[in-house]
Amino acid sequence: MDDTRRVQGYLARLGLGDAPAPDLAGLRRLHRAQVARIPYDNLSTMLRRPDPADPVAAVDRAAAGGRVGYCFQQNGALEWLLTRLGFSVSRRHGHVWFRPEDELGTTLNHLVLVVSGLPDEDNPGGHWWADAGLGEGFAEPLPLVRGDHLVDGWSFGIGAGFGAQASGRPTGPAAWTYRHLPGGVLGGVVVTSRDHGAPAVESAHATLSGSDDSPFRRVLVAQRIDGPRLLTVRGLVHQVLTPDTRDQQDLASYDEWRAALVDDLLLAVGDVTPEEWEWLWDRTLAAHRAWEEAGRP
Repeated sequence: MDDTRRVQGYLARLGLGDAPAPDLAGLRRLHRAQVARIPYDNLSTMLRRPDPADPVAAVDRAAAGGRVGYCFQQNGALEWLLTRLGFSVSRRHGHVWFRPEDELGTTLNHLVLVVSGLPDEDNPGGHWWADAGLGEGFAEPLPLVRGDHLVDGWSFGIGAGFGAQASGRPTGPAAWTYRHLPGGVLGGVVVTSRDHGAPAVESAHATLSGSDDSPFRRVLVAQRIDGPRLLTVRGLVHQVLTPDTRDQQDLASYDEWRAALVDDLLLAVGDVTPEEWEWLWDRTLAAHRAWEEAGRP
């Protein structure tokens, strides 16, 4: 497949009949379409046949209607598309943390994209954080300006990078901290210019998708962002989160679970065999029962 067909197929997957202009409105349009139409997921990893992190391979899966995957794959594909459409995009090293004691870790576990050259009144520097790989993240790019930023009623916080913390300088595109939305699973992200080249991403992806200690191999997760609604299936728990409500229910049967993944989360499952579904359902059901017996910690 040549790049022209890849772009056309990718845009069709996003429900876009035309290529958005490389401006701020176009960036927002593309970002909202990707997080709404292509779910974040770890299904291939859970099935012990993880897809590669290579951006072109991720683009081909997107264009063909398949699963794209998680952070490295989602943002690798998005970077590829944005670059082909004329946007100026650069990468950063992302460290996602869940517990406060892990905030200052240096592990590369997230690929961060910065789109530059798009100033507006509130963001004169013109740097924007585009991210389709957080799962429960933001519907449109955040301005790289220190402070709280509202998107569809959600408040997301950008803080100073480590170098700027002491001096009080404004946040720049090289390093910053991120405060996640209330009620989310992850705590935040620390973004720096540490090694985030292709070999580092490949190594991190191999660990996250192949190690038995990886959280991506423990429980099935699929997420997408439909405007103010954050939709998730995690194990056997289905959740729809808005700025004002939390609708959470257990999926009590195999049919209900599979329908939530396919119909609500829009997860592509055409390559999953009946044997794989049976294995994954049994594993997920057992893990859910163990979680319940432990008091649902």
